Amino acid sequence: MSPPPSSGKDSGAARILGSGTSGIAELLIFHPVDTVAKRLMSNKSKVSFSTLSPIIFREHATASFGKRFLSLFPGLGYAAGYKVAQRVYKFGGQPYFNDLINKHYKTQFNNTFGERKGKMVMQAAAGSLTGIGEVVLLPLDVLKIKRQVNPEAFRGRGVIRIFAEEGLTLYRGWGWTMARNAPGSFALFGASAVTKEYVLGVQDYSKATWGQNFVASVSGAVASITVAAPLDVVKTRIQNANFERKVSGVTVIKELVKNEGFGAFFKGLTPKILVVGPKLVFSYTLAQSLIPLFAQYV
Repeated sequence: MSPPPSSGKDSGAARILGSGTSGIAELLIFHPVDTVAKRLMSNKSKVSFSTLSPIIFREHATASFGKRFLSLFPGLGYAAGYKVAQRVYKFGGQPYFNDLINKHYKTQFNNTFGERKGKMVMQAAAGSLTGIGEVVLLPLDVLKIKRQVNPEAFRGRGVIRIFAEEGLTLYRGWGWTMARNAPGSFALFGASAVTKEYVLGVQDYSKATWGQNFVASVSGAVASITVAAPLDVVKTRIQNANFERKVSGVTVIKELVKNEGFGAFFKGLTPKILVVGPKLVFSYTLAQSLIPLFAQYV
């Protein structure tokens, strides 16, 4: 999703509070869909109409509607920590990297791509750097995924004990995470910039209207999710294994291709794309409304 435009009037605290609150609200609404996507990606058997409910709802497949719905909220605490930190980092990180690139490498980008295309490539490159740096939040993402698809791995342990006992194990799959984030974030911010520039005719991205930001963000998010989907499946398989079981990405890819075929690289893609539109409308609108509001007080 495109970060809120920088007008120079909103303080850093307002950006953090606005984007963080937006992340929490987004989480409460879309966490169930994320759980469904993660469980579909982690499922190694063939999916059919008859097996869909047990895959999604696990042991609650035959329970009442209320219990089935609540079963889609595992790991909400870890997800909250991850989502809020991720949104704050995304909103503030990409503009920061873009400023750095503009300050030190603008001439090189313009000479290579031309001024117009160079501006878009810088946006995409800044997004890619932001995505790579997002690996620092990996432990929270790992714990969230395990609670969603493999809660047995916790065995009654609290988060502090898990951090103390597992240590760097929580960074398992960091290389695959960076490999997924780099092209994914490049596509996210790059496609958004291309849409604003060529489709909507926006010259100054910071002055884009809400409707223009919405269209550009949807384009960027769909491109990002599609590009990152294969590596996202690999990352999820690595992360949802038990803590003591070390699985390499190469092993995951070999087993996936052998047992499930190449189509398995795009498991969970459809539910993700189906929520891109409303998810971006909600989170972007809320962030855009809250940041100026908080700026009046901080």
